Amino acid sequence: MNILDEAHALARHLKETEEYQTYIRLKEVAYADSTNETLLNEYKRMQFRLQTISAGQPDSEDMEKFSRIASLLQLNEDARNYLLAELRFQRILADVYKILGEVAGIDLDALAQA
Repeated sequence: MNILDEAHALARHLKETEEYQTYIRLKEVAYADSTNETLLNEYKRMQFRLQTISAGQPDSEDMEKFSRIASLLQLNEDARNYLLAELRFQRILADVYKILGEVAGIDLDALAQA
């Protein structure tokens, strides 16, 4: 079996995990509400932007807005449960990346601290 076939098999196995199934189910529930959808999309957009700022500190106004949206989402049970399920699934993916990084000689922990 070639390496790409193995990668596809891993993807299928990931989709079969309880964490992934829960993540997908709760995502559908959270995004069914249009207010949640708007807040979650803005939260994710801002989260990505804040994480990818390469020079200096993030804008304090952006941080405040991000914090307000996060607080609103935490108050909503559907959104909160979805975000927690997403975090649990992301931890599995991070472990997989770490294993692959070790094989390639890439220290992902060191990259995260850079």
